[in-house]
Amino acid sequence: MATRIRLQRHGRKSYAFYSIVIADARAPRDGRFIEKIGTYNPNTNPATVDLKFDRALYWVMTGAQPTDTVRNILSREGVYMKKHLLGGVAKGAFGEAEAEAKFEAWKNNKQNGLAALKAKTEEAKKAEAKARLEAEKKVNEEKAKALAEKKAAEAAAKAEAAAEATTEEAPAAE
Repeated sequence: MATRIRLQRHGRKSYAFYSIVIADARAPRDGRFIEKIGTYNPNTNPATVDLKFDRALYWVMTGAQPTDTVRNILSREGVYMKKHLLGGVAKGAFGEAEAEAKFEAWKNNKQNGLAALKAKTEEAKKAEAKARLEAEKKVNEEKAKALAEKKAAEAAAKAEAAAEATTEEAPAAE
């Protein structure tokens, strides 16, 4: 039986949510499956993956073939790195403890990179918000200045009209 690791679609229209499943290659996309090993939500930023790492590693080592998207997900989560290291242990290139140390170092490096990326996006959001606030303040100052000029012009016009009215009344009174 040819087993595949693939995505099973759930969710509503235009808002997909996927389960990562092990299924027979002949089974329908959303049909019968052997085991559910995780979920994948591409709607969040970054995409959220909840994976049973040991079961995914077991199925990859057994020979289950993933689809392209699932292969990318498993690679990003480190399943293929662990498989590669276990292959080196089987060949005698290095010990299991050394393989585990290399995997932990890779995992920490990846997490540090993700943390730096998140910090960079947060910093960019803060800078954008600050720039918008400054632009809004500038626009508000220009509006206030224009309004003050308009009020001053209206006040001057009223004062001039009042002055004209008083000068016209004075000769009529004589």
